[in-house]
Amino acid sequence: MRVVDIGPDPSLAYRPNLENSKEKEEYRNFVDGSLFNRVFKTYSVMHTNQTVDFVQQKHAEWTHCNHSQMGMMDAIMSLDQLVDESDPDVDFPNSFHAFQTAEGIRKEHPDKDWFQLVGLIHDVGKILALWDEPQWAVVGDTFPVGCKFQNSIVFRDNTFQDNPDEKNPKYKTEYGIYEPNCGLDKVLMSWGHDEYLYRVTKFNNCSIPEEGLYMIRFHSFYPWHSHGDYTHLCNDKDLQMLPWVKEFNKFDLYTKTTDLPNVDELRPYYQSLIDKYCPRVLQW
Repeated sequence: MRVVDIGPDPSLAYRPNLENSKEKEEYRNFVDGSLFNRVFKTYSVMHTNQTVDFVQQKHAEWTHCNHSQMGMMDAIMSLDQLVDESDPDVDFPNSFHAFQTAEGIRKEHPDKDWFQLVGLIHDVGKILALWDEPQWAVVGDTFPVGCKFQNSIVFRDNTFQDNPDEKNPKYKTEYGIYEPNCGLDKVLMSWGHDEYLYRVTKFNNCSIPEEGLYMIRFHSFYPWHSHGDYTHLCNDKDLQMLPWVKEFNKFDLYTKTTDLPNVDELRPYYQSLIDKYCPRVLQW
């Protein structure tokens, strides 16, 4: 099996000055490492099955938010049960990563409580994996469907050969089914936790600023925010929001350490942020 070397990740330039971090070159290693086989298998199945038809089916199934009811903190803590199979950097429950990210943001942006909250909740959409969705339809980097799959997608050269859309002439051009600069809001992204949580926050009228909603919706869209692809689909609003997504990315990525936070001590503070921006029981 030949594995593509995707080269240095431009997001490495945005690493914050956080303590107890690995060396920056050690993050997002999709070439080798102890977790490589698990990661490659997850992406292989994902890239075979994420099609226009599949994404539309998942939108119909999940975006009405009629599956469950729970508060945001309960949803976060449910991720104690989840280890992300697509992540080459961590092998511990996702709930710890939520607090790690939030605390990293709190340290550098103490005046932006909404930003801290986004750090806490950004992966909560992974709760789909606890509701019988396979991880390849929940986790991992996202990308548009309905147009040409760009080379910056992880494992691009050896995981899409069995994807039906790869053989559909309508979907193989740069723009595919989209218009130039149509805006990412009109683009179908591969289905996963980003889009799902974005839909949940909108459905429940959470008062998170637009910058935070972009972070939630596109933080896994590495081909865009870290490699500069798909800008031909972006409108002015997308480009204005891109620096915020990049700013979020450095905390999402580089706070992943084995120095796990004391969740019991942190919960009261973050519950106050949830009460401010995403109060009450939410529809999921």
